[in-house]
Amino acid sequence: MNSPADFTEEDDALRFSGALVLARLGNLPQRLETLAKQPRAIDLSGIERIDTVGAWLIHRLARDSDADVTGANEDAKRLIDQVSQLDKPLQMRPDPTPPFIRVLAQMGAATVSAFRMLYGLLGFFGAILISCWDIIRDPKRFRGNAIARQFEVVGVDALGIIGLMSFLIGIVIAQQGAVQLRQFGAEVFTINLIGRITLRELGVLMTAIMVAGRSGSAFAAQLGSMKLAEEVDAMRTIGVSPIEALVIPRVMATVIMMPLLGFYAALVAIIGGGLFCWISLDIPLITFFQRIREVVPITDLWVGLLKAPVFGLIIAMAGCFQGMQVEGNAEEVGLRTTAAVVQGIFLVIVLDAFFAVFFSSIGWV
Repeated sequence: MNSPADFTEEDDALRFSGALVLARLGNLPQRLETLAKQPRAIDLSGIERIDTVGAWLIHRLARDSDADVTGANEDAKRLIDQVSQLDKPLQMRPDPTPPFIRVLAQMGAATVSAFRMLYGLLGFFGAILISCWDIIRDPKRFRGNAIARQFEVVGVDALGIIGLMSFLIGIVIAQQGAVQLRQFGAEVFTINLIGRITLRELGVLMTAIMVAGRSGSAFAAQLGSMKLAEEVDAMRTIGVSPIEALVIPRVMATVIMMPLLGFYAALVAIIGGGLFCWISLDIPLITFFQRIREVVPITDLWVGLLKAPVFGLIIAMAGCFQGMQVEGNAEEVGLRTTAAVVQGIFLVIVLDAFFAVFFSSIGWV
């Protein structure tokens, strides 16, 4: 058993003995604080053991008295050195950062995060393409029931809210357009505004935003919850590809349903605008729809229908990608769901701008 820690004073030196460990220190710290004079040397050749507390006592004594430590073995030297390296003032608050530097740092972090997200989406898109090729090679792996179920979730269940939203948007476009055109005595051109803007832009764009907020968030939450419950890992364990079973049905259903929903939204918006023109501008519905046929080129319909499946692909990919990235806890599900909606809407608007430039360049205006 180790003997209690003790020390003796010899001239200007302190000679320690026993075990400099917490359990055997006794009143040694109090005795060191009441020394008559500070030592010039500390001899540790007589100690049996030393722990972190003992090393701290020796380091503090040597620091306060500017004494030299001698006689320590290799373990004691290493422990005292480690304690001395950690003897630094603790910074309670970080140093203030200039606002300009802080804003630059946040912009840099956001840029890096955006590029990482795009890189991850590209890799996720590649995984989807590989799984699609595997399904084409082996059609038995095609999950028709899962896709039909997603048709109902993405399309049928969304008809009500998309129809109401489109109807109100058509009324708003007609009302605002009529107010502005009335100044020039050109209220009849409200019909042109309603027909072209709904079929070409707002019908599919507002539908994409609604699907991103409704279905994209649901995809992220569903897959994120399955990740937390380790259901995705269990599927991999039994040899089922999560991309084939979970992602592809959602992506295919969204891609197929988006043109239908966009066309439906445009028609409902036109109906809403037509009712407003009939009630407020005294334009009969027959005249309204005849005028729509005359002023709206078929290219506007093709523009909307061509953009819709691309928007659906982006929304479904963003939702599924964020859901598959969930790790840790339930809070991560909420964060990833929010990220899925934000990324989906942002990418849809960016792509819509690219489509506008592209179709204008080829003459579809």
